[in-house]
Amino acid sequence: MGHMRTRGRQSGAALLLALLIMTLVATLAAGMVWLQWRGIEVEAAERARTQAEWLLNASLDWGNLILKSSIRNSYTDDDLGQPWATPLAETKLSSFLSADGNHQDDSGPEAYLSGQITDAQSKYNLFNLVNSDAAGKNTEIQRLQILFSAIGVSPDVAATIAAGLRASYSAQQLQKDQSGQADATNAVVMPIEVADLAWYGVDPKVVKTIEPFVQILPFTGTAPVPINANTAPAEVLMAGCPGMTRAQAEQVILQRRQKPFDDPAKVTANIGMPVATACGGGADNPGPKVLYSVKSQYFEIFGQLRYEQHVIRERSVVYRKDQFSVQVLRRERVPPDPVAAAAPA
Repeated sequence: MGHMRTRGRQSGAALLLALLIMTLVATLAAGMVWLQWRGIEVEAAERARTQAEWLLNASLDWGNLILKSSIRNSYTDDDLGQPWATPLAETKLSSFLSADGNHQDDSGPEAYLSGQITDAQSKYNLFNLVNSDAAGKNTEIQRLQILFSAIGVSPDVAATIAAGLRASYSAQQLQKDQSGQADATNAVVMPIEVADLAWYGVDPKVVKTIEPFVQILPFTGTAPVPINANTAPAEVLMAGCPGMTRAQAEQVILQRRQKPFDDPAKVTANIGMPVATACGGGADNPGPKVLYSVKSQYFEIFGQLRYEQHVIRERSVVYRKDQFSVQVLRRERVPPDPVAAAAPA
């Protein structure tokens, strides 16, 4: 009887050990399956993200094509009635491919592209504060102060931005001319976008307020980038002609809606403002001269791609030199719009 009880205990222990081994093997197998599944999901997500980034290049190609075609069509000006100013509504990418007749609209990946081109010269270029001669630098501060006053921002912010930009630019030039020497100006690097103005101590709320009206265009030269009178809002028009009131700026906008301007001189002449006296530059009013144009060379291209669970947005600043050349000056990724991200496929 004792021998049978001993064998029974041994059998129970063996069974318990077998169950423990089976549990351990099952746990290890489940962990290995989970790791394999996770690796596959990560690889698939990375592949989809990479494909989406490549597909997003289509928005830049679309913008470049539209901007080149506007010159080929012999437009004498750039205004909001031209094809480049029409936004591209969200469209399935295969719809573009079906235009050649070799593809079907319902084929291809579930990728949806949208975009918009805006005139960068409809805003005041903050780089004008740097790339001007000694007299012009004071003139450009006056323009920026007028713009800030029109949008409810303290004119003192204009002086802060101007001082910061000039210090950064001087430090940058010093490093180029005397490579290897330490920067003794304690200046920050040159900002690339308007949000970077916070580096100079500008309140982020103020940065958000001025962002729709100012731009930082990375151009070279000493001549200020003009403001396109056919696309600029009233506040920016006032900065382009410091003698202009808000009512007169609104009048300019009404006139260009009926017929866009084809000559910068007509902008003020059509509302009874002689350039030499109203906008400066004459004997009676030796203030800032008019800074208008009717044709633009700098544009912003916004593109958004919705592919599977990914929503990618990108903003590019381009320089349109002629009908054959559109140079990309800057490309940057922007956060996705929560509304667009939540839109159904």
